[in-house]
Amino acid sequence: MLTNYQIGVIGGDARQLEIIKKLCDADANLFLVGFDELDEDIPGSTKTDMERISQNQLDALILPVAGTDHEGYLDSHFSDYSPQLTKEWASKLKEDCFVFSGITNSYLTSLCEDANVQLIPLFNRDDVAIYNSIPTVEGAIMMAIQYTDFTIHSSNVVVIGFGRVGKTLASAFKALGAKVKVGARNKADLARIYEMGFHPFHVDDLSTEVSDCNILLNTIPAQIVNVKVLQNMSTESLIIDLASKPGGTDFRYAKKRGIKAILAPSLPGMVAPKTAGNILAAVIKQILLEEKGERSI
Repeated sequence: MLTNYQIGVIGGDARQLEIIKKLCDADANLFLVGFDELDEDIPGSTKTDMERISQNQLDALILPVAGTDHEGYLDSHFSDYSPQLTKEWASKLKEDCFVFSGITNSYLTSLCEDANVQLIPLFNRDDVAIYNSIPTVEGAIMMAIQYTDFTIHSSNVVVIGFGRVGKTLASAFKALGAKVKVGARNKADLARIYEMGFHPFHVDDLSTEVSDCNILLNTIPAQIVNVKVLQNMSTESLIIDLASKPGGTDFRYAKKRGIKAILAPSLPGMVAPKTAGNILAAVIKQILLEEKGERSI
């Protein structure tokens, strides 16, 4: 249990609601900033603002999955304003406070270093990323069905990247009957791709592998689907880019060519916020309990 734990939650979307509920169920006290338009009252939580939080009392601070922008502003789906996490505000956090975010950037990393608090970018953890790949892939399948006029079965699918999401993508689309190619750089990954029954290719050869592609799924956060690649793709193909913003696709040129290209970096929060929130809540709770010397059951 997290009895007497003081936790701040600043901004976020529907995933944060599940986190709040789970931590309140564990008997923590939560202070919510950026939730003034939330109709629901969650027992154990208090709506407040940045100025009314006692930073030196917080055991943990939970930020939106996207973290902050480069000026410290945070997205909040339950408020008409964006809270700002400033270095001055964070400097008053106690040193054993955990700061949880989905991802980080130079601003947030620097802020936590200056405040001497531990930043935990949850999506850097293998367990979170693997669990999170499930709703990500379900969302990609939903989009593939929604934006095409052909079946996934027998279609030619190209997956770029063979990381935690790429593996699940390739397996799921193959299970639906697609002919799946997977691009990677690492020789061991290329061998594993072959062993798992996919067609492997080096990402440097992407432009020659997309001529018959119906659906391209990118997971690499670097512009790999460039002009050269797009020139070799059919205008009837679909690109679903799952990499973090700004993605790995030249969206300007895709639009110019008439290729449907969608940036979808936060599918779990869109298609399965309850599941995605529960995944994050379980890991946050586990980390806090381990710090306390307990184990989550």
